[in-house]
Amino acid sequence: MTKKHLLPYLLLPFFAAPAAQAEIDLIAIGEVNANYQDLSTRTAGPLENGVAGNILGGVGSGLAYAGGNTFVATPDRGPNANPYNVLIDDTTSYINRFQTFNLALAANPGYDALTIGSLPYILSPFLVDTTLLSSTIPLSYGVDGAPALNAVGKYYFTGRSDNFNASKGSSYRHNGRLDLEAIRVSADGKSVFISDEYGPYVYQFSRITGKRIKVFTLPAHFNVANLRAFEAGTDGEIAVNTSGRTTNKGMEGLAITPDGKTLVGIMQANLIQDTKKYIRIITIDIATGATKEYAYLLTDGTGASEIVAINDHEFLIDERDGKGLGDDSTAIAKKLFKVDLTGATDVSGLAKLDATSPILTKTLFLDVVAELTAIGINANDIPAKIEAVSFGSDLVIGGVTKHTLFIANDNDFLPTITDTLHPNGIANPNKFFVFSVDSADLPNYAPQTIVPFVHDNHDHG
Repeated sequence: MTKKHLLPYLLLPFFAAPAAQAEIDLIAIGEVNANYQDLSTRTAGPLENGVAGNILGGVGSGLAYAGGNTFVATPDRGPNANPYNVLIDDTTSYINRFQTFNLALAANPGYDALTIGSLPYILSPFLVDTTLLSSTIPLSYGVDGAPALNAVGKYYFTGRSDNFNASKGSSYRHNGRLDLEAIRVSADGKSVFISDEYGPYVYQFSRITGKRIKVFTLPAHFNVANLRAFEAGTDGEIAVNTSGRTTNKGMEGLAITPDGKTLVGIMQANLIQDTKKYIRIITIDIATGATKEYAYLLTDGTGASEIVAINDHEFLIDERDGKGLGDDSTAIAKKLFKVDLTGATDVSGLAKLDATSPILTKTLFLDVVAELTAIGINANDIPAKIEAVSFGSDLVIGGVTKHTLFIANDNDFLPTITDTLHPNGIANPNKFFVFSVDSADLPNYAPQTIVPFVHDNHDHG
């Protein structure tokens, strides 16, 4: 590694930002080996495509603080990168779940402030628990789509795209398919809220049993009427719908306000009836289910992957492209933008979002690609799918209290990637990038307070 002063490199990304940051530094990088399996040994048998049913992958689809050093993480609908059946988009009977990790930071004894790439902390993710997701009420499955683990009063959600009732629209709460993307923990620590792309839905699940305990119904204009098990083609789900969420680009992000009273979801892309790049943010009152909507304009990325609360009215939005490791390309846009809902116009009543719609004002908060390339990471090796963002516990660095921000990627359950730069293959772990944030950059930051939850280190559900 080359010996240089880090300060100029750390400041470069922020000179171009609309609002200058005082100090946001990358302090640790951790990873989860993509060949590992999770703690659900009951699901370890091979899936339809031959992949182990408990492969520990995709955990950067969603990441949420759960108090102390504990975080929960969601893989999406499961491993479907290996082709085997185009009629169901190569999806499998992977049982949906969330993982619980200990993400404790430890001081790096070998840290050298003058060495590019040397970081002051070490992060070694430790898997604590695996929780399978189920319904107490029977779910609709496709032919041979019902999980073998099903029992009376326990019907598991899976990623298989044909697990739905064809006579119902996408808002049908008893469809067995679930493409979970984002996760947040309730204030009492006893449950999690999970957003989904198939519906889109927002479900609440018990952290103890994994059973669904509540459904938050979104307004009808988010739903599609005609369901298909495959996306492309003249009879694919994309072609046969004229309104509702864009297929495979539903509710990608979910935040919870620090008081635990409001959920804030963001769509990955525009609704079919809305103009491209104009996407909807929706707030959901947890107690009443009442909703409001706000318009957000994509500018740098091709989609929004996450939203996280700074306080009850300010949020960070993860806007990204699909470039980087996994796409055989160079990462360009992986940015966090700051928005404020104070005084913003509720667009719930607008049938279509377009250039005439009132949109949220946003400012650049963090350019992840610039930060990672500044410490010597090749832009082609930056994960394409930077999808998860969560604040963690505060940390005292050099006598100064800093906020921590954890950012993770979805590795699509692929242990290795072979591309132009890596013809012999390169490891493709789930990575966790940890940043320290000075209080001057988030003067109104309010952490979420969560009641501690006791884990017993085994497969729940």
